[in-house]
Amino acid sequence: MLRLININRRLGDFALTDINLEVSDGQYYVLLGRSGSGKTQLLELIAGLEHPDSGRIILDNEDITRQKIQNRKVGIVFQDYAVFPHMTVFGNIAYPLRVRNETKKDIAEKVENAAAAMNIDHLLERSTEKLSGGEMQRVALARTLITSPRLLLLDEPLSSLDTSLKDDLKRLLRKLNKAGQTIIHVTHDYGDAISLAKRVGVIHNGKIIQEGSVNEVFNNPANRFVARYAGIRNFFRVDIAGEDGSLSGVTEHNTRFRIDGKANVRDSLLLIRNDSIVITYEKPTDVNLNSFRGKVTEIIPSEYGMEVTIDAGDFFYADAPASEIDKLSLTEGKEVWVSFPSKAIVVISGN
Repeated sequence: MLRLININRRLGDFALTDINLEVSDGQYYVLLGRSGSGKTQLLELIAGLEHPDSGRIILDNEDITRQKIQNRKVGIVFQDYAVFPHMTVFGNIAYPLRVRNETKKDIAEKVENAAAAMNIDHLLERSTEKLSGGEMQRVALARTLITSPRLLLLDEPLSSLDTSLKDDLKRLLRKLNKAGQTIIHVTHDYGDAISLAKRVGVIHNGKIIQEGSVNEVFNNPANRFVARYAGIRNFFRVDIAGEDGSLSGVTEHNTRFRIDGKANVRDSLLLIRNDSIVITYEKPTDVNLNSFRGKVTEIIPSEYGMEVTIDAGDFFYADAPASEIDKLSLTEGKEVWVSFPSKAIVVISGN
């Protein structure tokens, strides 16, 4: 297990502040954040490339805060791969073992095994200058994994790959994790977290602002920043009011939402996932639904199919498959109903 305890590190005008983090054995942990949020700096502290100003880093109950990088049982794969251009694929993968003065026989056997695991054993004699981005990423992974690290650190491993290569590498990373490899993967891409993580943390301005399972974080975002990462576009600032034992939230345009459960703050934001909103021509008969009549103002392609914008006094954004749009013969300017259950609403602080 990895534990970060009250980690602080100032780097010029930027600082990592009060970082507390636990990653269990065999976990795939994705740290999600924008460029400049501190995610790469945190990886470098764990790897031993930098040291914190204060706090402790514990790996397998051993304090490694000031330990040298070569003694940490931690492997890191950089965003730019950092392969040696003057070496072959074999030479790159073998490099860490040669530094340890292992025998030629052991090196050859381990390199063959590592290359086969990465599906690049047919490239061992090739120059790295002739490799694709996906092949270079696999060389970098093989070179790191050949040392059998307890913890594998990945810095934006998918950012420079096209879609097909990303899918291939994701399958490989899931396979590694399924075999027991503990992984911390930093990225700016919400999709990476959804498809790979067992647990996710969101870092912003040097602080981890929310963490938990993928469902916990993205279905119940702690604030607007996390919600935007979750692809939520339906934000409504409301005043919370209670009447006859029920709660409602009212916008400045007098849109009134029925809310389940409790809301602890009067000035709140209501969040509704795009895929929770259903579009119909007739008003739903279920009185437990929040339903609003509006006009379609825009229909545009999205990664989920099509995104439909509806002006109902406040704007709603709904995701739907292209086939559903065709089935409804939905076009801009048509009058529709949007509806969703109260349980689809997440209430967070308005700050």
